[in-house]
Amino acid sequence: MIDLRLLREDPELIRASQRLRGESTQPVDDLLRADEERRAATQRFETVRAEQRSIGKEVAKASGDERAALLVRTKELAAEVKAAEAAATEAEQALKRAHLAVPNVVAGAPPGGEDDFVVLREVGTIPEIAAPKDHLEIGEALRAIDTERGAKVSGSRFYFLTGVGALLQLGMLQLAIQQAVEHGFVPSITPSLVRPESMEGTGFLGSHAGEVYRLEADDLYLVGTSEVALAAYHSNEIIDLNNGPSRFAGWSSCYRREAGSHGKDVRGILRVHQFDKVEMFSFCKPEDALAEHERLLAMEEEMLAKVEIPYRVIDVAAGDLGSSAVRKFDCEAWVPSQGRYREVTSTSNCTTFQARRLNIRYRDENGKPQTAATLNGTLATTRWLIPILENHQQPDGSVRVPKALQPFLGGREVLEPSR
Repeated sequence: MIDLRLLREDPELIRASQRLRGESTQPVDDLLRADEERRAATQRFETVRAEQRSIGKEVAKASGDERAALLVRTKELAAEVKAAEAAATEAEQALKRAHLAVPNVVAGAPPGGEDDFVVLREVGTIPEIAAPKDHLEIGEALRAIDTERGAKVSGSRFYFLTGVGALLQLGMLQLAIQQAVEHGFVPSITPSLVRPESMEGTGFLGSHAGEVYRLEADDLYLVGTSEVALAAYHSNEIIDLNNGPSRFAGWSSCYRREAGSHGKDVRGILRVHQFDKVEMFSFCKPEDALAEHERLLAMEEEMLAKVEIPYRVIDVAAGDLGSSAVRKFDCEAWVPSQGRYREVTSTSNCTTFQARRLNIRYRDENGKPQTAATLNGTLATTRWLIPILENHQQPDGSVRVPKALQPFLGGREVLEPSR
């Protein structure tokens, strides 16, 4: 949630952020009104309750007609207090609903929608491959990817990774964890099922709720990223940030319904319902968030360099940020069969938005609790197999193994197709 103090002091800043996102400013006005109504209702409740307490003391001292009059007023006040308390509770709930409807305040992102990103840099040399095969054709020849049996067992957009495909993914994720540990991140294997408050707290039950799997019988959600579990890890806590940011690297299976993507990227493993991922997550002081965001991006680029694939870094436009982020950088890997770049990592600065929802705080230099900032970033995921296989394919159908991944494949330098 955004800071209500900021809303009261500079509502036009919040409205401008909404316009950058391409969204209506009405939720800002609704929140302003709800905030005013909540404060008025709370003040009314406190006023009548104070009068009730005061008269209660007077009744004990009074007698005769005065006592009788006070008792009448006491009855009236009891009803007023009950009504005022109910109104204050309803106003508080209305404020929460309005508060949850306003996304984070954009900072530094270019205006526009999905196609209005800004390319910050291109890294690596795009390979010259005559008639490149796509990752599925390569993976099937290597007996690494089996979408036909995945569909037979589970339905469309499911798959098996077998043999060298499984080893490639496990190696890539282990490499990511190794790198994270070297940089001081705490390795974590996180739950894939979380409570509604964890999903709501991280902002995943808003406009993208349709992408989320829900287990109604248990009132639990399957996560689309370990960001959810890692963010909620410190919910309702005061954490120690005196020695710098607290950093985690979460390994989990992730699930997405891919609602609204019917007919898009149906071939292979680009858009699937289940995948594995290593996600970085940082808790830090708000003043450290910008530097931490650059750090996470550098971590992603370091990992991409290790698997030796060309990529570009884009500054995502405001309308494509999602509700929690104020700014987001994506790394997009070159995919030869498509002749274009496709997203493989994303890192977001969520400032205090998630932590305010989840009540995660730290103590400042004066010992006063303050809301922490949170950031996240992809360090490796199943989708990476696409550019790894395609960029390292060779004319004879084999695939060169990046040097950093060779130890995880028994030292093999080349993967040969099955005959």
